[in-house]
Amino acid sequence: MTVFDELNDRQASTRHIGRLRRRLAEAGIDGMLVRDTANIQWLTAFDNVFDEEHAHALYVDETRSVLHTDSRYATACETAAEGTGILVNSKRESHGEFALSLWRHRLLPQPGDCLGIEDSISLGEYRRLEKTFSEAEVPAPFRETDGVVLQLRSVKDRYEIARMKGAQSITDAAFSHIIEYMKPGMSERQVQLELEDYMVRHGAQGLAFPSIVATGANGASPHAIPGATMLEAGQCVVLDFGARSYGYCSDMTRTVFLGAPEGQMLAAWETMRRANEAVEAMLRPGVTGKEAHELAEQILSEGGFGGKMGHGLGHGVGLEIHEEPVLSPRNEKPLVAGNVVTVEPGIYLPGQFGMRLEDFGVITETGFDVFTSSTHEMVVI
Repeated sequence: MTVFDELNDRQASTRHIGRLRRRLAEAGIDGMLVRDTANIQWLTAFDNVFDEEHAHALYVDETRSVLHTDSRYATACETAAEGTGILVNSKRESHGEFALSLWRHRLLPQPGDCLGIEDSISLGEYRRLEKTFSEAEVPAPFRETDGVVLQLRSVKDRYEIARMKGAQSITDAAFSHIIEYMKPGMSERQVQLELEDYMVRHGAQGLAFPSIVATGANGASPHAIPGATMLEAGQCVVLDFGARSYGYCSDMTRTVFLGAPEGQMLAAWETMRRANEAVEAMLRPGVTGKEAHELAEQILSEGGFGGKMGHGLGHGVGLEIHEEPVLSPRNEKPLVAGNVVTVEPGIYLPGQFGMRLEDFGVITETGFDVFTSSTHEMVVI
């Protein structure tokens, strides 16, 4: 098998849309209008077509899958759709008019049939859909769905895993570079720019998310925004960053030290590393997100840092940086093979310092395959 074959799966759209059709049939839903762009990208498996604009709708029923787009994207969509069975419609009409036309001309329509819609659409769009159907004297057939495509996306195909591993290889290389580059006297922002520039220059399509570089007390804010604060000896620096490659994200966090840590900072580091490695060792199918989170919290508490994490232990990664499933107290569902998740325990002491250690990888039939290759050993600059 070539690298191209590993990264590209020409049957992905057929498989993904087939999975959606089966899920809809189980729920008694006769078709679905998908508006979330990431969901459309996953279902169609089109590369290099979609951007940040919320400009597309995908209609799927028992026999048809039709993508509604506009003239700016039509040619790219038509090229990507070749051989997939997906039809492309670039007629200049609203998504509601597009959906109405297809709904009215379904094969063997029955009274009481329903059209699934995503619970993430805006109230304004829902009202426009209602108006379009009511003006055509078609009873509103809509049934709200609860993250149905998101749940399907939570189990990754082999080609998706290969893409995320590729994105992570760029991210690991960037970490090796940045720890040779950064030094006391630089600002957080200077380090951030160098880190992001390196990833783009070394193969990333873009960033998975804006990078976090947080030093000193700023590190106690898990989503700190890099600024003019200078790196100083005796502090630690949180680096949270990821690349995007072939549409898929990577995510990692490392904490580096500007001089060897002592006392509470050293104890925090050792405790946090134990929590990360213990969770990664226990992850496998059947473990719940709640159980994984609670193990990390237990180890942090035993080390004297109970209640100092404050966020969920991890989250899914894929086309978006935050996907299902989550490793948190609110997820009591068992993990399954193919789930890709982060493991990122953190300790945050306001006014003093913060730190986090994050890997991501895939749940396999026998355990947890970590994509991240950067060391867990302490890095001192």
